[in-house]
Amino acid sequence: MGGNREPRGLIVGNYCHDVLIKDEVVLAETLGGAVSFISAVLDGLDITSDYVSKVGSDFAYSVNLNHTPVVSPSGKTAVFHAYFTSDPSEIRREDRVLKRIQSCNPISPSDLPDEANFNFGMAVGIAGEISPETLEKMLDICDVVLVDIQALIRDFEIDGTVKLMNLNETGFSHLLPRIGFLKASAEEAPYVDIEEARKSCCVVVTSGKDGCTVYCKDIELQISPFTTVQVDPTGAGDSFLGGLVAGLVHGLAVPDAALLGNFFGSLTVGQIGLPKFDSTLMQKVKDEVQRRKMQCDEHDDESRFKKPSDHEQFIASLCTAKLLTTDEVLDPDPSYADHQILFVKNSVYEEPIKAMDTKP
Repeated sequence: MGGNREPRGLIVGNYCHDVLIKDEVVLAETLGGAVSFISAVLDGLDITSDYVSKVGSDFAYSVNLNHTPVVSPSGKTAVFHAYFTSDPSEIRREDRVLKRIQSCNPISPSDLPDEANFNFGMAVGIAGEISPETLEKMLDICDVVLVDIQALIRDFEIDGTVKLMNLNETGFSHLLPRIGFLKASAEEAPYVDIEEARKSCCVVVTSGKDGCTVYCKDIELQISPFTTVQVDPTGAGDSFLGGLVAGLVHGLAVPDAALLGNFFGSLTVGQIGLPKFDSTLMQKVKDEVQRRKMQCDEHDDESRFKKPSDHEQFIASLCTAKLLTTDEVLDPDPSYADHQILFVKNSVYEEPIKAMDTKP
């Protein structure tokens, strides 16, 4: 993906309105959707992309003018409720229960540009808005396409609760050989035949505090995590994808790019809702990525999946950048999750949700 021409991406997926609910108390309402988290990373790293998203006339957020969504007059903006619990006796595989309250119109192939001049694409649907036909057109007009598996395998119960289905039971499985990178969380991975998928594309499985694992053909790499205090896991995988593609676009080896993904995922879970990345931090990251780009040669198909000899130095550099700006990005107090609540513009309820203290 790292070529001589100015990188240009195509990001496809709808925005949504996220309502975060802990122990039946609304903590915050915020702009959501994978595109919002990914754009925060790509914009911060100066990577130009076109965004194809749909919302309803009830959409109440301001976004970058270059990322303005298509407004469907007959539709409504997708809404998700994310339910969290602080009860230690509540043991779940997932860190939250997610429900789709309403969904927007799907993104059709005709909504995408016709010209085939994108050097990367990202299929990052959240509510079933990307069809096999739409993904197929993305594969036609983009050099490499990265896919978040949630865009392909999410299904919904009658009450909107998100459930997952096996990839082979969807209409997407025949497109797998054409996908460049497939990202899945540890919870989603069982719904994909990793051993089969890795034969034709690079599969990256994220595991939260344990980092991520890269699978490609006969290669399996464990990529280190970054220590952080988790406040809200929403969007961590999206920010990971943003960091991953940023590294690939700049010509980094896959292990370095995946490390950059872990880095941005760790920053995201330390904030409630859509993260804000400190400008000083982002500049340090850009400088470090540029330094590595200048030092490394072009990677062939084999070497691009090997950890560079100075991979550990890259880890140290990113840790240093994070530590130097952490006070502006994260609150290191573990009780942060219990008392730091955001005030976010509300587009669903009649009154804004005000800042509140949920400590007993």
